[in-house]
Amino acid sequence: MEFEEIFRTEQDCIDYITLIRWPQGFECPVCGSIRYWKRKNGRFECRDCHTETTVTNGTIFHKSTKPLMIWFQAIWWMVAQKNGVSAKSLQSILGLGSYQTAWTWLHKFRRLMILNGRNKLQGTVEVDEVFVGGKKSGKRGRGAEGKSIIAVAVELKGRKTGRMRLAKIQDASSKSLNKFIIDNIKPSSKVVTDGWVGYNELSKLGYVHEIQKSLVKDGDEEILPNVHRIAALLKR
Repeated sequence: MEFEEIFRTEQDCIDYITLIRWPQGFECPVCGSIRYWKRKNGRFECRDCHTETTVTNGTIFHKSTKPLMIWFQAIWWMVAQKNGVSAKSLQSILGLGSYQTAWTWLHKFRRLMILNGRNKLQGTVEVDEVFVGGKKSGKRGRGAEGKSIIAVAVELKGRKTGRMRLAKIQDASSKSLNKFIIDNIKPSSKVVTDGWVGYNELSKLGYVHEIQKSLVKDGDEEILPNVHRIAALLKR
């Protein structure tokens, strides 16, 4: 209801983007001039260098044939649902004619949610691998074939789950796991893992390595619960 109150019309969406992009008023993307003429179809022309632009130039909305209201609704569904949203359900909810459109939009949103130059995880961090893929006969666990291996690192904030990192890795070897940990976790942090030999070199790399063999209480509590919670959400 709050969303629909704020974004009732296409102009509401345009005004919102304008406020974010030019909070102090129009600024030419080429020469930085604040002097402009307002042209048709929402275009701005710089009075000094005569560059024409729109408020959506250089954004994911640029040259889209879909109304901004549909884009904004898609973004709301993406971020507001606890268990995420699939391309199929987004297509149905928004009445999009193409599944490919919904799939492409979701991937654009996910790429935008990654911050460039973000800080590495630190403090106490749980690390484990997750195997993603359909059920197949044969070996299970780290030697399973035909599945993707996803490394998961979860920062702990007391009893709460903090930031996390996910990455597809080639295998569960020390080489692959060490690279994932070095790329995503700050040295001197405490890295909590299971007893897999692929983690044996962490102490040499400058981390405090803690092996969590069991947290079993009354026979039903698993080790590395934060990683497994993220893994369950990923698979869902």
